[in-house]
Amino acid sequence: MIIFGTKGYVYQLAILTLLCGQCGNPAAHTLRKRVTKFTLFFVPLFPFSTKYATQCTFCGAEQKITKEQAQQLQAQAASGGPGGQQPYGQPQQQPYQS
Repeated sequence: MIIFGTKGYVYQLAILTLLCGQCGNPAAHTLRKRVTKFTLFFVPLFPFSTKYATQCTFCGAEQKITKEQAQQLQAQAASGGPGGQQPYGQPQQQPYQS
């Protein structure tokens, strides 16, 4: 008998102050990395899915982002740069579209 499956891991990479595209408030956003790994006999062997997202701590809205965007935001947080008052490169006047 072979037991296999998947296990998910969530890593918090940074906390940034961004303008939320959903509620419009400048609020803290958590930058998260979700990794899903293949398991064999409950031992995680290798990752087969990696996704990045930010989540607004004010309204809870989650925005999926690319790996490149996540790396830029993480570098911005590490350098102590401005909080990025722009929601993921969109102008502040433009409403969030899902």
